[in-house]
Amino acid sequence: MSAWPRCEAMAGRLRALLPCACALCGGAADAPVCTPCARQLVDAGTARCRRCANPLGPADAALACGACLAGAPAYDATVAAGGYASPLDQLVLRLKFGGALALAPWCAHTLHAAVLAAPGFALPELLCPVPLGPVRLSERGYNQALEIARPLSALLGIALQARLTLRRLDTPAQSGVTAQERKNNMRHAFLVAPDMLAQVRGRHIGVVDDVMTSGHTLNALAATLKRFGAARVSNLVFARTAPH
Repeated sequence: MSAWPRCEAMAGRLRALLPCACALCGGAADAPVCTPCARQLVDAGTARCRRCANPLGPADAALACGACLAGAPAYDATVAAGGYASPLDQLVLRLKFGGALALAPWCAHTLHAAVLAAPGFALPELLCPVPLGPVRLSERGYNQALEIARPLSALLGIALQARLTLRRLDTPAQSGVTAQERKNNMRHAFLVAPDMLAQVRGRHIGVVDDVMTSGHTLNALAATLKRFGAARVSNLVFARTAPH
């Protein structure tokens, strides 16, 4: 038995002994989020742009939105499990800033279901998380994108390379700044690790993150991967912020 099934079996025994409460409604649950709350939070057939995952009208499902047609981003596709709105945003904030790492496997399971349900989505050959800069990683103690990517890798059966890319600049926090400031912040922010170049060339890379807001971070990372030879880049994000 591999490590992941063993961990799942142990987690199941612990849940039976120590039942938990839903992180949202507080009711009894056998997962961090109870089934009724999860049904309300996760996309249920929401039509989204196949490239950037912004919401579309039902008739436009699996098509590209006007913004992507007018100026195609560096990434080729995006799958999002849900919209970044209340109360889903509170789960992300607890994972990202509150050390609630038990939420990461639930996010991965939810994202896994969204990936399998995405029409026409081609699975990547290799996964990597959006990297944190050394200062931010030291302050937080973990990379929430990597915490989601680990169980997602096991669920999809796709190899994960945690150090495929590096953030060479400790960019300012992207929350609370304008779209243009976000774009400027991300210029030259990433590089492919020198010992990972062979794993990038000619391959379809899946980039995992917790939230996609303006898309500038993911666009900059996709542009870097393609500059170093990636054939295709797809984003796998737990939550997508709606356009303003």
